[in-house]
This record gives sequence, structure tokens and C-alpha cells, in this order.
Amino acid sequence: MEQEGVGTDVPEPADVGADVPEPVGAGEPGPSVRVRIDLAYDGTDFSGWAAQTGRRTVEGELTAAVTTLLRAPEAVKLTVAGRTDAGVHARGQVVHADLHAAAWAAVPGRSDRAPEVAAVTRLNGILPPDVVVRRVRQAPEGFDARFSAVRRRYLYRLCDQPASLDPLRRRDTVVTKHPLDVEAMDAAAQTLLGLNDFAAFCKKREGATTVRTLLTYGWTRLDDGTLAATVEADAFCHSMVRALVGAVVPVGEGRRPVEWPAQVLAARLRDPAVSVMPAHGLSLEEVVYPADDELASRAEQARAVRVLSD
Repeated sequence: MEQEGVGTDVPEPADVGADVPEPVGAGEPGPSVRVRIDLAYDGTDFSGWAAQTGRRTVEGELTAAVTTLLRAPEAVKLTVAGRTDAGVHARGQVVHADLHAAAWAAVPGRSDRAPEVAAVTRLNGILPPDVVVRRVRQAPEGFDARFSAVRRRYLYRLCDQPASLDPLRRRDTVVTKHPLDVEAMDAAAQTLLGLNDFAAFCKKREGATTVRTLLTYGWTRLDDGTLAATVEADAFCHSMVRALVGAVVPVGEGRRPVEWPAQVLAARLRDPAVSVMPAHGLSLEEVVYPADDELASRAEQARAVRVLSD
């Protein structure tokens, strides 16, 4: 199931007014603390972010690690900025967890390190090598990893010269069969920017909107010959990034005119000529949040279901 950016969706009806998870940690209930965790992972060997019975997932590994770190009596609940699909990577993923303050304070053990410092070292000692925690810190008031974000940035990599492919990048670069005109792809990508209904590029979910603001979508050829797309939006829906890539590849191959992706967008219907590109070329690079005093208001705004005016 394609789901890059599922966690960036504006809420389905059940999300609105959802209860805040109870804090988790060792010891009796008491004051809680919200902790932000920044991490990166190679998605190759994962069945995506979201925990699934019998499958290896990023959420499953991180939940187990945090639960072990806190010696918690039950699994720690994580809220993620954007759930990634199987095979999709991340360099800039963000999650939060609500923990008992006493358990959080006990993370350094007998050392004199701050909990934030000790948590990074200890979590990376527990986690497998394809998941790396970059930073752990107490979140500011009003922070929500999912709803406080103002934008997410993805990277997609293509190689149209198979003989030049760096074998060390085979896990994050998709090889195409035909040469690509990067200038034409970039021109086509520019026609998709702005506030639009991206139903033509999203896998439909009951009760969820497909209205998004595409802030950046551009293509460039890197020094090693690889084509790289930067795709940035306030939020993404099911399969949106990989479908946006699939819409401009035919333009780069010369099979479609530059105007074609915009025509697909305007139709608001999934077009069988638009391929959802392979997952392994995609990486979540960055999640951006507003100033601390705007976090709560941003989260409230993001929970509102968006529609386009007629």
C-alpha cells in the first residue's frame, strides 16, 4: 500500500478531538513530558513506518527501543510526522512520545549526562544499524510531530544512464530505461505548484481530503549524472510524491508534452498513464516546524479539513 506522507494527512474524522495518549514510563503515574526524537533510516528492509503484526517496521523497532530504554511496563506510543511506505527512506523523520517525567529523568542512570544526551547514545546502542537517532530533546509546549509541521521535504533520485549508476547508491536511486530531458521535467513540475486538489496523484482514502499546497517541485541533474527532484508541501497524501514523479517521467522521455501533468491534475482523476514510481528512490529529507509560540495554533489549523473554493 502506497503511503508516503500518510502521517502528514489532514485528519480523518476519527482524528479530530482524539485523546492525547497517556504518558508511558516506569514508575507510578505522575507529571509527564513530551519528548521529540529526530531520526534517519534506510527503508530497504522495512515494511514501512507503521507497526504491522508479523512484519519488520521502523515504528516497531523504535517503539521497542524506547520502551526498553525506559524499562516501561507497556509499549511507548509514538506520533510520527509522516508515515513512510515500504522501501522509502528518511534522513529527517520526527516523532514525539509522552513519557512519565520520572522515567525520563532516570534515562542517564548513574551518569551525569542530561537525559537528552544519554537517550541518543543509549537508543543507538539498542536500535539496529539501519535506524539512527540523530537527536532527542524535550519538546516545547504545543509541539505535535504530525500536526505542528508546516512543511515536509522529500527527495527522489533517478538514473537515466545505467552504466553510470553508483552501485553504492542502488538502494536509493531508481534506474530508468530511457534518457530523460531534465529541463522538460522541471518545466512540467512547475505547472503543478500551488494550492490544488491532488486527487489525480493520491490513493483515495475514505473521509480524507486530497487538497494540498505544493510549495516546491523541481528537477536538476547532479554532478554524477543522477536526476534529483525536490518535492515540498505542507502535507502529502497516499502515493502523492511518487505519482508526481511518475507524471513527469513521460515528459522527460518525450512521450508527453510539458502541459500534460497539469491536465492530469485538473481532471482530478487517477490516470492509468501516470505510474507510481518505485519506493526506494524516495527519501523524507526534512520536516519543518514554526516558532515555538506558533506550534499549538499550527496544530489546530492543520487538523481542519481543507477544501477548494468553487
